[in-house]
Amino acid sequence: MTNERLPQKMASPRKGEKNPRLKGPSIATLENEEISVGRHLRSMRALRGLSMRALAEASGLNINTLSMIENNKTSPSVSTLQQLAATLKVPLTSFFEAEVPHRSVVFQKAGQRPRAGFSYGTMEDLGAGLTLRGGQPLIVVLESRANSGPTPIVHTGHEFVYCLDGQLTYIIEGQKYLLEPGDSLIFEAHLPHRWGNLSPSATRSLLIICPTDENDHPTERHFLS
Repeated sequence: MTNERLPQKMASPRKGEKNPRLKGPSIATLENEEISVGRHLRSMRALRGLSMRALAEASGLNINTLSMIENNKTSPSVSTLQQLAATLKVPLTSFFEAEVPHRSVVFQKAGQRPRAGFSYGTMEDLGAGLTLRGGQPLIVVLESRANSGPTPIVHTGHEFVYCLDGQLTYIIEGQKYLLEPGDSLIFEAHLPHRWGNLSPSATRSLLIICPTDENDHPTERHFLS
């Protein structure tokens, strides 16, 4: 690592409203944006060319129950969604993902993520438009003023960063992102990027690097000896 400083002027998204607390066994959104489980279910069923009756038979669920879910007349339980997810071969989170356009960079402040509550806890969508495929998870501790150097890093695939302690700055295509505890960042790694810890204390983060080329070794470019 080198110790050259990054510019200290940083962009930070505006804080949104706090999410209301949600209880109960049903999946439901905690964000202001509308997330329709029924619409997602109908879309996934249609893409597979399944009639409602065929899905009911394959999943073991009552056709009237499916109809009520698709028309948003009832909130399905987690066990019901697990049956549907297994039948449709999709992740459980597919039912509450916000319908957002594809983005090259997703920066999220703590408390501003699409979130679903159920009887055993909550789930938060850290991708919101980008999907990671495979990857190498790392816990990274950076000393004060450490950074990746003046040359931007470029590689295949995606990167995901979740700040655990301290402050961490990323610069992607000239745009600066200041991550504080709970903030996350996911982006297409072909975009030129740099990172640095401008704070007077160490920072700790979760980093997942997901190259699409097996011959690509981006970790070596991120952390020079």
